[in-house]
Amino acid sequence: MHKPLAFRILLGTAGAFALSPAYAEEPIDVVASFSILADMVEQVGGNHVAVTSLVGPDSDTHVFSPSPTHARALTEADLVVFNGLQFEGWMERLIDSSDYDGPLVMSTEGIDTLAYHGHAHEHDEHGHDGHEEDAHGHDDHDDHAEQEGDEHGHGDRDPHAWQNLALSEVYVTNIRDGLIEADPDNADVYRLNAERYIQEIETANAKIHSMLSEIPDDTAVVTGHDSFGYFANAYGIRFLSPAGLSTEVDPSAADMAQLIDVIRDQDIKALFHESMTNPTTIDQLAEETGVPIAGTLYADALASEGDASTYLGMMHHNANVLYEALAEPGHDDGEREHSHDDDHDHDHDDDDHGHSH
Repeated sequence: MHKPLAFRILLGTAGAFALSPAYAEEPIDVVASFSILADMVEQVGGNHVAVTSLVGPDSDTHVFSPSPTHARALTEADLVVFNGLQFEGWMERLIDSSDYDGPLVMSTEGIDTLAYHGHAHEHDEHGHDGHEEDAHGHDDHDDHAEQEGDEHGHGDRDPHAWQNLALSEVYVTNIRDGLIEADPDNADVYRLNAERYIQEIETANAKIHSMLSEIPDDTAVVTGHDSFGYFANAYGIRFLSPAGLSTEVDPSAADMAQLIDVIRDQDIKALFHESMTNPTTIDQLAEETGVPIAGTLYADALASEGDASTYLGMMHHNANVLYEALAEPGHDDGEREHSHDDDHDHDHDDDDHGHSH
């Protein structure tokens, strides 16, 4: 028996409404301060988040200056994620100007941070004594007084903690908890995604440790600015740089002269450009010392495309570039002392990280 045409049209219309994307669950709006955090949020949030990165790929957080458009993005957000440790010196001012009153995630909360000793400091795998746990709360926006002062300057703690994959698990856990606070209906999805992502991080970390164990443990390299302290502490390569934690500050002539002497005295094997620093400084060092430039490393931002366009891709890229330039096949520092962070059992359960507002 045939159904009347009007009935069939009505059924078809109902089906269209049921399947229409317009009626699907809307993702929550998340603002991340820079591209590395944006990728982490997307990995944990999946299709339940729409992520805006204030500082995009191939862009420098140190020289970023927020506009009214960025303030409006915060006003409309359901969650704001940033690094902290004065990496985004402009963040507190932006939050205040936006009147944002939702949850805030400072991704580095709970991490044992490295002290910053100045740009002439050498980072190596034995520098664990100066670590202190930075316990920053999220109870209200005044907790971000750490952002005060020169809005592009850093304090006495190194903010580049994502350069140690073991510590990135803390980032992921904090992001997961912030997403659950902002969107409790999808809490189970965020937990599962975070668990999967942490497993991927642990696999990548083991692979990079294995690769870099073929680089002799007395190896030192030179990069554009002092952003690889956590990488050095985790993977046992010494990093020297002519500039400090910020890419804004050019090295002085005295700094350059001192570094040239160090390069010659310590038989430095390779120099590396950084994606966010002026290549002129490294080019000058190469010309003065004859040490080759072995590639480009990514420190503070993802690439807009290619293998360094995701956080894990960036870490693999950096490890591969260092390996190709410095590894001695057959050499294995199996007893190399790893960062104490790798020995900690990070708690990935649903503990309270204080994302209240």
